[in-house]
Amino acid sequence: MSKTNEKIAETKVPSDLRKVLAASPKAQTQWSSLTPIARRDFITWVESAKQPETRKRRAESIPSRLASGKRRPCCYALIPMNFYKALGSTPKAKVVWSTLTPTERRDFISWVETPKEPEARGLRIEKACAMLATGKRHP
Repeated sequence: MSKTNEKIAETKVPSDLRKVLAASPKAQTQWSSLTPIARRDFITWVESAKQPETRKRRAESIPSRLASGKRRPCCYALIPMNFYKALGSTPKAKVVWSTLTPTERRDFISWVETPKEPEARGLRIEKACAMLATGKRHP
């Protein structure tokens, strides 16, 4: 599959965000106009909150962000710092990382961040670096 024809997997919208969007038809329309990658960035941003209050605040802020023209979450680091540092200490992985498409990078980041437990994330970071060092482009 070529990069231009890559099919972007749609990320499932969590129920709390679905409720926020359902309460505002305009936000729902704007949400639908986002690219799948932009929607995934917002979803990941909401789901990356460590505290329930932060998650709620982030989800509830999305309609106003969309209304103001935002198409991505503000100030959201796409690559977690511990993953970034691990890539830096694994030269072969860093070389492969630099050749990945934005979608391939997001796939790795999403896979690394899926577990809620820090230990499990750490193991995934190690595994991701090992995969990248061998040339693998997908988790």
